[in-house]
Amino acid sequence: MRVKHWIWLPLAALALALPAHADQVRIKDLGKMEGWRENALSGYGLVTGLAGTGDSPRNKATRQSIANMLARFDLQVAADDVQSRNVAAVMVTASLSPFGRPGDTLDITVTSLGDARSLVGGTLMLAPLKGADGRIYALAQGALTVGGYKYDMNGNVIQKNHPTVASVPGGATIEAGVRSQMMSERNTVTFVLAESDYTTATRVADAINARLGAGLAQAQDAAGVEVTVPAGRRARLADFMAALENVTVEPDRRARVVINERTGTVVAGGDVQIAKVAVSQGDLKVSISTDNTVSQPLLVSRAGPGVQTMAVANSRVEVTEQGGAGYVAPRATTVAELVEALARARTNARDIISILRAVKAAGALHADLVVQ
Repeated sequence: MRVKHWIWLPLAALALALPAHADQVRIKDLGKMEGWRENALSGYGLVTGLAGTGDSPRNKATRQSIANMLARFDLQVAADDVQSRNVAAVMVTASLSPFGRPGDTLDITVTSLGDARSLVGGTLMLAPLKGADGRIYALAQGALTVGGYKYDMNGNVIQKNHPTVASVPGGATIEAGVRSQMMSERNTVTFVLAESDYTTATRVADAINARLGAGLAQAQDAAGVEVTVPAGRRARLADFMAALENVTVEPDRRARVVINERTGTVVAGGDVQIAKVAVSQGDLKVSISTDNTVSQPLLVSRAGPGVQTMAVANSRVEVTEQGGAGYVAPRATTVAELVEALARARTNARDIISILRAVKAAGALHADLVVQ
């Protein structure tokens, strides 16, 4: 097997992935079981303890929320009488795993809802987190962790990162879990590929049948593989799932070339094919410079009415054409070989990106071209 090397050019890096032969991957790394999903939770709350960086008195929603909170402690304060800038109204978000149990903790993200300048030093008051169905699944509370700050005085502002977004590791406690239905009424489970591909789905089904028993798995489409749970293993479903997700398979891979024009990076599989093609690339540089000078009459003691100082502009145009890189593929080749040839011709990364796009437009690049 011929070894490909990393190519580093002045403006960027060209990463060429080598073709992997007989590369066995666990199917748990290729997708997930149907029904396993994260559940989004959100809620509304108040952050207190801010050093004058909270919402301004113009924010009526914050003043009303403070009045409502105090009413729960038998303190009747009108919303119009609340003038504190040490409180901020926030939104709280979290993600509930499919196997979360009551008592487990979740990481939460807290974002400012009003015109607070910073959440540094604040503490989130008890806030319920609801799902899309309106039920309360977790309760959030705790001291905020902010990866930045913002201080201003007399028109001077010093800010680092984004001080109106904070997090609380383990700041929410699950009150009601979500039960995921692993096995259907037909005593089957469905494995879903992260990237749909008929070849990979068929290989996954064949590997499961060879490892766990003939006829158990069948590819439904390019993304789903239905697996029948044997009658003798339904009572210990977790053991069967552990054996299932550790089945190894050689996945198929679509040919892709990923280009990032901002950084000048090209990432491609070393076995991406290119048809016979001729490449010629040149560089034309046009430079225009102007020198502004002043024409001043000399040795004139008394100038007449028609004598005056004149500004003169002298322009120069220079055209430079450098020798361009040329490459002719005598046969079908790969992206790795094309890039190596262009690198030997001292072609920079951004020119290589332009060449690859032109090769794709010419119909000679047999891969998907992804531009980021």
